[in-house]
Amino acid sequence: MLKFSANISLLFTEIELIDRFKAAKQAGFNGVEIQFPYVLDASVIKRELDGQQLKLVLFNVAADDLLQGGDGLACVPEKRGQFKQAVAQALDYAKLLKPDAVNVLPGRCFDNTQFPAYLAMFKENLLYAADAFAPLGIKTVFEAINTYDMPGFIIQNGRQMLDVLAELKHANLYMQYDIYHNVRMGEHVGQFIGQHADKIGHIQFADCPGRGQPGTGQIDFTQLFLGIRQSGYSGWLGAEYNPVGTTADSLGWLQVGG
Repeated sequence: MLKFSANISLLFTEIELIDRFKAAKQAGFNGVEIQFPYVLDASVIKRELDGQQLKLVLFNVAADDLLQGGDGLACVPEKRGQFKQAVAQALDYAKLLKPDAVNVLPGRCFDNTQFPAYLAMFKENLLYAADAFAPLGIKTVFEAINTYDMPGFIIQNGRQMLDVLAELKHANLYMQYDIYHNVRMGEHVGQFIGQHADKIGHIQFADCPGRGQPGTGQIDFTQLFLGIRQSGYSGWLGAEYNPVGTTADSLGWLQVGG
């Protein structure tokens, strides 16, 4: 059986964030993930998780201005101190909420002459985060994001993620493999997951194009989910899509996928 988590930053947005934990449980999810949980106090999140008997699977280290079109945080040399503060904040949340993994978003570089410095800074910060979360038994993951949605993103595909892992050789560092983003970049995602499942700490999915729920795009999720079952991957699959219609109406895939 595959384990599906609801990304409540994108799902159930018809209601307030605090109410989405209950909505996710009622919809059939046993796990949730939150992109940036810091708008809620960690103790409030813990109360909701315990009350609904939910597992918090994953959340992100804060990324500064990334979602507003900026460079982000983890790759910017001038923001090294700010990144350390963001990791400290994430650690405070992680100690109480005990997620399986914490995601470090690489960020963007719009000036090609600065790319080597940005990539080097990201790798240094990634090691810093992996060291920080290792004593808690929490995986550090990072992801590739397609350059159509986020121009300038410094990690763009699975191959680049593999290269980073091979260079850093950190036992607590894994890929977060986002099916939507990697399909958007032309990758054969089923084949990639089958070959590298042991290096993947978390999977997220949406259909492509459009980033809607399974069945709204071109991905054959029946075959993809079957391949993931056969790959040996034992982690969670995060539903991180923009529902076409209401969230409740978008969940027909859940029974088929499970």
